Amino acid sequence: MKKIGVSACFMYPDVGRTVFGPKTLSYLEQDMATYLYRFGAFPVLIPDLPDEPLESFLSTFDGFVFQGGTDIAPLSYGEQPLPNSQWPGDPYRDNYELKVLDFAIKNDKPVLGICRGFQLLNVYFGGTLYQDINTQLDTKVLHRDAQLYDQVKHKIHFTAGGLLEELHPEAESYWVNSVHHQGVKQLGEDLKISAVSSEDQLVEAFYWTKTAPGQVMGVQWHPEFFRNHPQDLIDGDLIYQYFLRFC
Repeated sequence: MKKIGVSACFMYPDVGRTVFGPKTLSYLEQDMATYLYRFGAFPVLIPDLPDEPLESFLSTFDGFVFQGGTDIAPLSYGEQPLPNSQWPGDPYRDNYELKVLDFAIKNDKPVLGICRGFQLLNVYFGGTLYQDINTQLDTKVLHRDAQLYDQVKHKIHFTAGGLLEELHPEAESYWVNSVHHQGVKQLGEDLKISAVSSEDQLVEAFYWTKTAPGQVMGVQWHPEFFRNHPQDLIDGDLIYQYFLRFC
């Protein structure tokens, strides 16, 4: 059985919350849990433990998935938040996830980053992000709508001869969902782009070139949500199945 470590999302103390109001909660989104579980692969949530027990815990995993959620804080990639920004990010989660990711990279473990996890990979390798696409990028593409959520979709373009084109040789359309308002601005070091948004060329997928293609990779879309809106979308299982080969 392959053990897949999944980075946690956090809910912080809120005395107005009915359950566990004064406590910090670590959680895994349900669609993600369903997506990651396969015959022979078992997802396990990674809690934020002290460094010594955390490293011992991390050493038991065959691969790591970094899920979506709150924004990465601009301070985590050396920028100040935009004036009057409603998107301050989550530096606590940044520090926790960057620590887990650093362990994975230094120990040659497979990594799959999804949405926020994709952006985290870019930041880890020295890249930067658009803090808010609508504010900082001239685009007519709808990348996020809070009400429509995972029903928003747009077309992507695979890099010719690249990893994703190889995984989807018979794809008739190249649609993916879009649930993000941040995006890659400056690409991290040694990352190779494998897909971009067709209309505005925003980076949608990449992999790290210092190991086998796909052993460390990220996608901006949410393949775990594809079953909620399957029409026209590419096969969301192919990426995860490819990732599991490295585990």
